[in-house]
Amino acid sequence: MMIFLYRLLYLPGLLIGLPYYAFRMWRRGGYRTGFSNRFGLMANLPPKCKDVKRIWIQAVSVGELMAIRPLLKELQKEPAVEVVLTTTTSTGLRVLKENLADLVIWNGVFPLDFWPFSRKAWQQIDPDLAVLMEGELWPEHIHQANIRQIPVILANARLSDRSFQRHYKFRKLARCYFKHLSIILAGSASDRRRLVKLNWVESEKIQLTGNLKLDVEMPESPSSESRATMLGEFGMPEESWLLIGSSTWSSEESALIDAYKSLKEKYPVLRLLIVPRHAERKQELQAVVTTKDVAFHFRSNSKQAPEGTEVYVADTTGELGMLTNYADIVFVGKSIPPNSGGQTPVEAAAMGKPLIFGPDMSNFKDISRNLVKTGAAEVIQSGDDLASKIEELLSSPEHREQMGNAARSVILESRGATRRVILEIKKSLNQES
Repeated sequence: MMIFLYRLLYLPGLLIGLPYYAFRMWRRGGYRTGFSNRFGLMANLPPKCKDVKRIWIQAVSVGELMAIRPLLKELQKEPAVEVVLTTTTSTGLRVLKENLADLVIWNGVFPLDFWPFSRKAWQQIDPDLAVLMEGELWPEHIHQANIRQIPVILANARLSDRSFQRHYKFRKLARCYFKHLSIILAGSASDRRRLVKLNWVESEKIQLTGNLKLDVEMPESPSSESRATMLGEFGMPEESWLLIGSSTWSSEESALIDAYKSLKEKYPVLRLLIVPRHAERKQELQAVVTTKDVAFHFRSNSKQAPEGTEVYVADTTGELGMLTNYADIVFVGKSIPPNSGGQTPVEAAAMGKPLIFGPDMSNFKDISRNLVKTGAAEVIQSGDDLASKIEELLSSPEHREQMGNAARSVILESRGATRRVILEIKKSLNQES
């Protein structure tokens, strides 16, 4: 069986990659919490209740976790269902415990996909259904489900251009591992087409349910008092126009600050909030902003910035949604070359924010295309185009309002994935029983 080849190669592969992952763990910190879970030791796991079906959901990190909040809230309403939720990253675990712990019976860290650890976790959790989110494809985990005859759902499944090309090269080998998936719930029509081409499972087992991230909870727009308070925390005057760099990557922060500096004389009320994708890049970001001749402040030092702050760097975790609600214009990160793929524009669009992003949003191809098509988003080709595009929006409040309304409409018209995924989960539980 191919699973034995996977087991044979897993350990040396883990050892080869260990220095890289150890370095990432050291930079991000927080990996001591739940560390024993990685070896299949799920401490304080409550016993299964009689006549209650247990679902084990695995979501790799922050974005996937926040996307399933509406799903978890719906499952919590089911008296005969309980959920165990695991994640992989330390930041994901922190967000899970702060925002989702009350929606599940137990939460922790996903075990390493190595036979003794995965088997131990399965023996302890003993689920009636396993749900993997987006691209969480773990052969040993799926194998453990198969030998127990437990259905496995791949939900909100998506494939970027790069991941599809990689999977397509090895599609026959991958089918040996992933053919035991019970059903795949694609997040978009293009994702479903790609999954059908990969032929991991029969095409009838690949359903289009839509993107769970589009069911994001829409907060109310902040009151003028709330906005003034938050801008005061940023060290900015309450009449400020706030440009946010959302989940930015390397080189994008520099481009945003340069754009801000070129516009601040003409638009003296303009201010910049940068929310980097990886909070552990603080030293790198400090090196950037200290060369830019702007008054800056890092949120990790203190939430309250000194008066006169021009550039506020929110190098924290789990606050992007809250901060975005105060934005006037949102730039979506990981989209300007040399970065590619893009971060999610969904939450900002749901809040009715006018959007700017670079030419490569392939990780969110369908939603980004719809946002551009409806006039909710503007595309730039490089960081050099940022200033002119921002000025175009600053000079026309009516255009910004039209873009924001269009963005919210795109999200509203695309909702419903949570309901469809719940139906498939119920079907799988009934078939298992």
